[in-house]
Amino acid sequence: MAEFVGAFAASHTPVMLNLPEAVDDATRQRVYDAFKALGEAIAAVRPDVLVLVSDDHLHNFFLDNFPAFCIGAGSRWPAPAEHWLKAPRLALQGDAAFGAHLLGEALEHDFDPSFSMQLTLDHGVLTPLLLAGLEQKVRLVPLLINCVQPPLPTMRRSLQWGHMLRSAIDSYPADVRVAVLATGGISHDVATPRMGMVNEAFDRELLRLLEGGDTAALLRHATDHVNEAGNGAEEIRNWLVAHGAAGGRGCRTHFYEAVPTWYTGIALASWPAQS
Repeated sequence: MAEFVGAFAASHTPVMLNLPEAVDDATRQRVYDAFKALGEAIAAVRPDVLVLVSDDHLHNFFLDNFPAFCIGAGSRWPAPAEHWLKAPRLALQGDAAFGAHLLGEALEHDFDPSFSMQLTLDHGVLTPLLLAGLEQKVRLVPLLINCVQPPLPTMRRSLQWGHMLRSAIDSYPADVRVAVLATGGISHDVATPRMGMVNEAFDRELLRLLEGGDTAALLRHATDHVNEAGNGAEEIRNWLVAHGAAGGRGCRTHFYEAVPTWYTGIALASWPAQS
């Protein structure tokens, strides 16, 4: 049977690759070192498969067809989707068998996801993988959540997806080690007059609640205050999937810093793998 070996989360923003000189040397090094350490922590649990929870930034989907949840069930993922991202063009390895299993389990548990075998992954996936040094070390199963175009799935539903994901991992018959990496957020605003705003108070309260065990308070904060943290903060749904996959046990925050010149509250965290 498959073994769940841990859940992790990291902010993603393309400017960490595109505009490294926008921040001072010390800040840049702190962020890069934190991502490197997260990559080492993920590598240390030796995952064969990494379920990477992110969102599609209007590259694979648009207003004519925008699923709330999409499971990637292919064996290969070209990246990046953006021609402007300062990153090498890669073909990331997938795991079609686990993707198909996750899709089947979702349907059995009364979830109704879309699925695709032809996604082109964007900076939400590639930036954290590159900074963590994981881009060629695991087989990726993308889980893309609509965090971009309302109506959005509820925070509660995202947490439920995490519980279902864990059930799917535990029921997978192959002898593989599976980790979860959620990417996105935390507070940031894209293409609005508030771009460059970072709501540190929202970020720190979210991290505090993720570290604790009060699910009701976590969902209230995420639901009632996300609008105060910018349109990009809607990506905390991805973090809630990781939280649910880890059984709602408290995470450990490894790094947090508000970096307005990179437009983002940057955080990295992990959850334990105990049953």
